[in-house]
Amino acid sequence: MLNIHDELIADLSRSLTEKRYNPVAAQNNVLYASEFLIYLSEIDLPIEVVTPSHVDQYIRYATECFEAKYGRYPSPRWDRLPRTAICKILSLAQGQWPPQSEVAEESAKLHGDLANGYRRWMEDERGFTDQTVRGNMWEARTFLKWQLDRGSDNSVLSLSVSDIDAYMDMRSSNMSRKSISGIAARLRSLLRYLYQARLVLTDLAPLVIGPSIYAYEGVPSIIDSTQIRAVLEETAKDKSPRGLRDYAILQILATYGLRDREIVRISIDDLDWRAATLRVSHRKTGTFSILPLSDAVGEALIEYLRHGRPQVESRNIFVLALAPYTPMTTVYNVASRRLAAAGVHLPGRRGPHVFRHARATELLRASVPQKIIGDLLGHRSVESSNTYLKLATEDLRGVALEVPGSGVRS
Repeated sequence: MLNIHDELIADLSRSLTEKRYNPVAAQNNVLYASEFLIYLSEIDLPIEVVTPSHVDQYIRYATECFEAKYGRYPSPRWDRLPRTAICKILSLAQGQWPPQSEVAEESAKLHGDLANGYRRWMEDERGFTDQTVRGNMWEARTFLKWQLDRGSDNSVLSLSVSDIDAYMDMRSSNMSRKSISGIAARLRSLLRYLYQARLVLTDLAPLVIGPSIYAYEGVPSIIDSTQIRAVLEETAKDKSPRGLRDYAILQILATYGLRDREIVRISIDDLDWRAATLRVSHRKTGTFSILPLSDAVGEALIEYLRHGRPQVESRNIFVLALAPYTPMTTVYNVASRRLAAAGVHLPGRRGPHVFRHARATELLRASVPQKIIGDLLGHRSVESSNTYLKLATEDLRGVALEVPGSGVRS
């Protein structure tokens, strides 16, 4: 058993090195995994048959050892790192961790087949766009997983109105009216498919009620130039790899007002240093733009690429700051965290979109035609830019006419 454990530790150490883990983090993972393997040897339990309950049993044992050694309980959630290391070593030993039960595997297969049929229905029969298909598929998987976690493998076949209400209650918590309306629309699409495919006995789609949304009813959050400058200046003080990355992202947000997904998809191949241009793919519209590479953005990218970005095979410019350094999937946390650090507190949304709104408003105030603004922001039509007209409230006050007879009467 000891030889097998030694081989597993060697494989774990090699895997962490290949994934470019920080040496200290890699050493800690190996240490916690080794202590777990020693425990398995002491209780004479082969690693191939370890279950989640055995891991919980070990964590309780390790807690007792900590208390006996230091005379106090460990800090809250101290077990996160040892559990992570144990998960890695068990994945190497068993091929998959945590293991799935036979019932769960069968249910997951049923729901996987259902999701694949739903995708084909949307693409072949409904002719939905790629963006709509992706959004509906995400909601479908979320709904099916929710059903799987709370019911049997046949739970979809016996869907009821109470199930739909329970799901909407769960999903709509802390959501805006617009987000709830989108959830309801995506859920109706899935239920419509289930009924047409005769996977449910009743058409539940008409029973999904979402809030009515009116055009231009809400005013998006926005930050002014002073606040943007404060965020950039505060972030520029952070010279760590994470700070250099975040500063480059914020410069792109402030300069171009790109969408979240457009930024994370920027690759090294999209930069043309000789022509000083940046190619941006607008996945929402299926188009792309060639933008001039500003000095501020270019300098921020060079600084990050030279001194902040780890040496990885991925062509995506922005990657996670921690091993295994996979490409970023969102910059929402970057924007919200840096806004808070700069003392910028907004009443509504505080993600990357506030920079997009600010850029659009700045262009409107500079009398840039809406068509050009739409092209820069990657809008499908000029109408999409109308929402930003509401943000230039000071300009509207400047051209407001006095209403006849509106004076105060005594």
